[in-house]
Amino acid sequence: MSTTILPLEASGLTYEAGRKRLIDRVSFTLKAGTRTVILGPNGAGKSLLLRLCHGLLRPTGGALRWRGGAPDPRGRQAMVFQQPVMLRRSAVANLAYVLASRGVSRRDRTARLADGLARTGLAHLARTPARVLSAGEQQRLALARAWITDPEVIFLDEPTASLDPAATRAVEDIVLAIHQTGTTVVLTTHDLGQARRLAEDVMFLYRGQILERGPAEAFFDRPATSEARAFIAGELISHNEMERAYEIAEDS
Repeated sequence: MSTTILPLEASGLTYEAGRKRLIDRVSFTLKAGTRTVILGPNGAGKSLLLRLCHGLLRPTGGALRWRGGAPDPRGRQAMVFQQPVMLRRSAVANLAYVLASRGVSRRDRTARLADGLARTGLAHLARTPARVLSAGEQQRLALARAWITDPEVIFLDEPTASLDPAATRAVEDIVLAIHQTGTTVVLTTHDLGQARRLAEDVMFLYRGQILERGPAEAFFDRPATSEARAFIAGELISHNEMERAYEIAEDS
């Protein structure tokens, strides 16, 4: 890659909606070449933080700054969602649409399309309508769609949450392959086993705040906070569940 948009620096990043502070003065630096997994219970703000980083939402406080103050880094990053949206066309046409929208010439598209399908195990499904593919195949297609744009960083929001074990492992293999080509990976997951397999760096988010950040091995073996220890043990209830418990207590 000839240019770089990393590191990404967040300083006092805040997001409020409906008079609630959902991301609370978060600060971190995302360096190039890492595989960062964002962990935390439901309602912690994991998906919201990814959307802020990707630029789908604007923070209500603080700042996000790409290297050099890049004004529009969207062409150098990509995002894959838990339930990807498939266009009403074939698998290969879904990929071709992305390349065309990025200004890639028709002559240069052919090789990149074939490569994207081959690297994700979808070459035999190239002409199949994307919307009739299985959930695992659609997620692999979404990864291919992001990968062929040659992103410097890819954000993955619970990419295997609705998949069976075989499809999950296929997606994980692709994520590792994407990272091996030089792309920085940032992934949210509720699956601790997956986090152990994929994470080099862990960011533990709770109630909109980063309580821990560091190497994955240290986080899992020696968590520094009681919240992280409870989360790893499966004893930490989600933020939404906690709010409902408070409401029930207040009404009783």
